[in-house]
Amino acid sequence: MTTSFVPLVLLGGLTAAGVYLLLERNLTRMLLGLLLISNAINLLILVVGGPSGNPPIRGRTSGDTSITADPLAQAMILTSIVITMGVASFILAMAYRSYRLTTEEEVGDDPEDAKVSELAARDTAAVEEERPKPDLGRDTDAPDELDAVPGFEGSQ
Repeated sequence: MTTSFVPLVLLGGLTAAGVYLLLERNLTRMLLGLLLISNAINLLILVVGGPSGNPPIRGRTSGDTSITADPLAQAMILTSIVITMGVASFILAMAYRSYRLTTEEEVGDDPEDAKVSELAARDTAAVEEERPKPDLGRDTDAPDELDAVPGFEGSQ
């Protein structure tokens, strides 16, 4: 099976634009990025699904083709459309609620998250200070007291 180069370039462009929009802090752009990535994945499933052919119903033919179309790709795309619609409605509800609370659509830094990360950094620094520092002047190649097995005199 050979695939045309044009749909693959289109898929790459849609995915790249979707990722770019998802990385923005504006909820509407995030939603558009999610929709672009979803459409790119749907097109990818359609391209990978194989060539078109007869309907997958026994006794039905379409034109002069002898190949039966794979219904799995179509079912997966329909399922993906429904899931994307649900996620998009959830993001729209979040955007509406955020706009009603803050009258702006930008997603800002969460002050509680900043406090948690500051506390974690402070705790990590405290643990680093309490950790004993290695003695660099000591010869680590020579056997220590802890290297010897108790009760073993060695080969004398």
